[in-house]
Amino acid sequence: MSTNKQHVRAWVMYDWANSAFAATMMAAVLPVFYSEVAAAPLEDHVATSYWGFTQTIAMVLMAVMAPVLGAVADYSGLKMRFLRFFALMGILASAGFVFVGEGDYILASGLFIFGLVGFSNANTFYDGLLPDLVPDEQRDRVSSQGFAFGYIGGGLLLVLNLLWIQKPEWFGIPDTLTGTRISFLSVALWWLLFSLPLMRRVRDTRRHGELQVRQYARIGFSRIWHTLRHLRQYPELLKFMLAFWFFNDGISTIITMATIYGKEIGIGTSDLIGALVITQFVGIPFTLLLGKLADRWGSKRTLTLSLWVYVLIVLLGALMTSALHFYLLAFMVGLVQGGSQALSRSIYSKMIPKERAAEFFGFLNLSSKFSAIVGPLVFSTVGLLTGSSRWGILALLLFFIAGIVLLAKVNIEKGKSQAV
Repeated sequence: MSTNKQHVRAWVMYDWANSAFAATMMAAVLPVFYSEVAAAPLEDHVATSYWGFTQTIAMVLMAVMAPVLGAVADYSGLKMRFLRFFALMGILASAGFVFVGEGDYILASGLFIFGLVGFSNANTFYDGLLPDLVPDEQRDRVSSQGFAFGYIGGGLLLVLNLLWIQKPEWFGIPDTLTGTRISFLSVALWWLLFSLPLMRRVRDTRRHGELQVRQYARIGFSRIWHTLRHLRQYPELLKFMLAFWFFNDGISTIITMATIYGKEIGIGTSDLIGALVITQFVGIPFTLLLGKLADRWGSKRTLTLSLWVYVLIVLLGALMTSALHFYLLAFMVGLVQGGSQALSRSIYSKMIPKERAAEFFGFLNLSSKFSAIVGPLVFSTVGLLTGSSRWGILALLLFFIAGIVLLAKVNIEKGKSQAV
């Protein structure tokens, strides 16, 4: 298999492009805007809970769609067609936030659901392009390049967004609210502009006969059932997956809920966004550092260490009272966020049968979407029932403790043997 360098560069650049949505819309700017503007008539803890329920609805939709789209990606050969469709859905949803005003929290939730569904589903087809574009021996390197470019691209635009929001007069922008709306528009333009190389250069090369939606659905769900039936043959892998579902749900909930929670307890917008910029750039070297540490200590021990750091993050987050605390927590998240995800993927890859890697990674992707429904739902429900999101944060301890306990029972070497 020969490598088209232009196609590979275009593929890597798409990660740079869509990470603008992850950084600005999912993590930093939009949660604050939702709390301060869209949900302004609501009590603070209610606004935070509604944001969590918005995440839950999006996760449900993505989980239901994932098996069908996975079958489409594998059997139709029309990966670029569907990538363009869902990317444009996310781009248009991001631009739509320009029209969200005070009290429009239903509109804001709807736009975010469309945006997140577009972002996630486009990634399904984006990931599926890698085997088509890059030979096996180069995939780790190219995949890592995409991950790094995503951190940098999302971080750079987030810095610009922070300046537009906090120093609008430097750019001739009338006020902070206008700067925030321009930031949303910039996400759409950034995502579209840097997606153009991939959208223009890469074409669908494998075209089988197109099936009807119900046929793709039958294929997708039958593959899930097939994988579930065979999981009993790999008990160590199954134990790891149970652990992963718990701690990954805790991690994803922290990523999506941290900013709006910080806003609820009174931390300023500039501090919230500035702290998340730190997370972006701290994550680059420490992801690599945790990988090297895993070479010395072992991947399981290093992953467990990162999860204990998350336990500390949750405890400190529940007690957080100042911007300085939020900066500290953002730095701590940057220390372990990328590394814990990379190590999880690495451990999983060691315990699955090599000849069925695509099937098992597809199942992990789907199952993690279903499990990710629970965290925001628990966080939001506890916050509504208690009247304070601090208790919602503390509830996440259950996810990390359960994950650590289950991970301790995993024997990776035995899992490797079972995979063989």
